[in-house]
Amino acid sequence: MTTTESVDTPAGEARVTWHPAREPRLVLAVGHGAGGGIEARDLRALAEALPARGITVALVEQPWRVAGKKVAAAPKVLDEGWRALWPVLAKPGLPVVAGGRSAGARVACRTAVELGAAGVLALAFPLHPPGRPEKSRAEELLGAGRPTLVVQGGRDPFGRPEEFPGGGHALVEIPYGDHGFAVPKKAGLTQDEALARLTGAVGDWLARLRP
Repeated sequence: MTTTESVDTPAGEARVTWHPAREPRLVLAVGHGAGGGIEARDLRALAEALPARGITVALVEQPWRVAGKKVAAAPKVLDEGWRALWPVLAKPGLPVVAGGRSAGARVACRTAVELGAAGVLALAFPLHPPGRPEKSRAEELLGAGRPTLVVQGGRDPFGRPEEFPGGGHALVEIPYGDHGFAVPKKAGLTQDEALARLTGAVGDWLARLRP
């Protein structure tokens, strides 16, 4: 049964919505991006699909989002909120994989080592601002220091799969997907198929992970 709990952080009140597995072997904690919350299609799809595979999914809402603000907090403040949430995510006593979409993926990468994350899931990692490849954020991704999976849309303006550097992380492309993994109607696969490919790839990677 899904439950939601509030967590006090230095940045304000945050929320964790738990989607528990019946016999969990790890927790996947996933934060949202700067342009939306945990209602994002990829986060919802993971929460619906992964508990059946023994993975408890914790969807994390940053304080700025809980407070109803329209603009995301600065990266330093996002990291503070994530750090303060971590003891709640680790409370079940299971390995915790740090994840997020877009800005949330950057937070997970920046804090994975210090928090002892078992791995990092980067959904729609914003490798650079649209049209500004010279403003690369590859250093954050390459510095995650933990087994990392990147799942990227084939037409993501924040970084197409072929733009990503090598560096030991796994990368899965969702064909035709944009930054929110939406696929056009003329694509060679449906929206449901695209999301199934995403959740399947994440589930398979987590199954191979040995925390």
